[in-house]
Amino acid sequence: MSEIRTESSSPTLALARALIQRPSVTPDDQGCLDLLTARLAPLGFRFERIDANGVSNLWARRGNAAPLFCFAGHTDVVPAGPLGDWQSPPFAAAERDGYLVGRGAADMKTSLAAFVTAIERFVADSPQHKGSIALLLTSDEEGIATHGTRMVVETLAARAETPDYCIVGEPTSATVFGDTIKNGRRGSLNGVLTVHGIQGHVAYPQLARNPVHQAAPALAELAARRWDDGDEFFPPTSWQISNIQAGTGANNVIPGKLEVVFNFRFSPASPAEQLKAQVEEVLDRHGLDYAIAWQLSGNPFITPRGDLVEALTGAIRATTSVEAQLSTTGGTSDGRFIATICPQVVEFGPINASIHQVDERIAIADIEPLSDIYHGVLQRLLAV
Repeated sequence: MSEIRTESSSPTLALARALIQRPSVTPDDQGCLDLLTARLAPLGFRFERIDANGVSNLWARRGNAAPLFCFAGHTDVVPAGPLGDWQSPPFAAAERDGYLVGRGAADMKTSLAAFVTAIERFVADSPQHKGSIALLLTSDEEGIATHGTRMVVETLAARAETPDYCIVGEPTSATVFGDTIKNGRRGSLNGVLTVHGIQGHVAYPQLARNPVHQAAPALAELAARRWDDGDEFFPPTSWQISNIQAGTGANNVIPGKLEVVFNFRFSPASPAEQLKAQVEEVLDRHGLDYAIAWQLSGNPFITPRGDLVEALTGAIRATTSVEAQLSTTGGTSDGRFIATICPQVVEFGPINASIHQVDERIAIADIEPLSDIYHGVLQRLLAV
């Protein structure tokens, strides 16, 4: 494990603190991209801002040759919540008990800082490196993610400027820094089901039609169904109800409508269109009067062992002596968009135990090693 360094000897810690001190709650970038651009400009990067609808996006590239290696991430953070619950102000970037504390410390401003310091060291050592280095950064990952990475990817695809490798700096480590690489993610399919009935008085059910009663057997069948068995990389597909609502609030009124919000986290074994058809078959068979609004957040993707996974596991091993495991668990990330144009996409970053929590933090002892790992990947893939 790398030694603990003070801020004066840890450029990654210093840059991470500067980023955290900018309260960039989605989608307000608060100048984070400008700060990173200023650091990368002396290294010969070309910069393109692809901003839209209040979202700030940056595509930065050094070099023109293949292979194209990309670091990807987001400057935005979730709201801090009640300020009084924090032991120190959420955007103060306090150092306490061996941790850097602040909103975005783990998710994912330290990773952004580590991207930059890793690139600075690599370019200094290998100014004539192979291929090209790029960064794809957005201020809309924690939000609706419509005008962020998704839009940049569409722009790059239209001009056939597509990465060969990409590391997304999401916090992936579970219990020990370096223990987990996300080499894929499940797909996410949302649905809003509206079941129509006839409102009436509870004392005269024969004059009404209760959509809750009608839908209950179908919902029970959907909840109990085994959609698939997963595969080598993915657990079985899961269907979960997240919200359900009906009624007027009165205890003597049969509701006229039931609304159910649900989500699939799905493996490649069950494509989105197949899941839609299976749900509708169940609802039709139960004779429901219904409508569904579907929204696909992203399809599953997987990066098998290959150049990128081997380079990253090797860099983690050399820096921390930890043997990283591959995983596809957890929620979605912007990797789902990048995977549509890049054949090898993985996610790797710090311990994720405190993300989105009060007193979000990262161990200071892990900060410079994170930069060392990213630097080690660049050495393995692009050094001459």
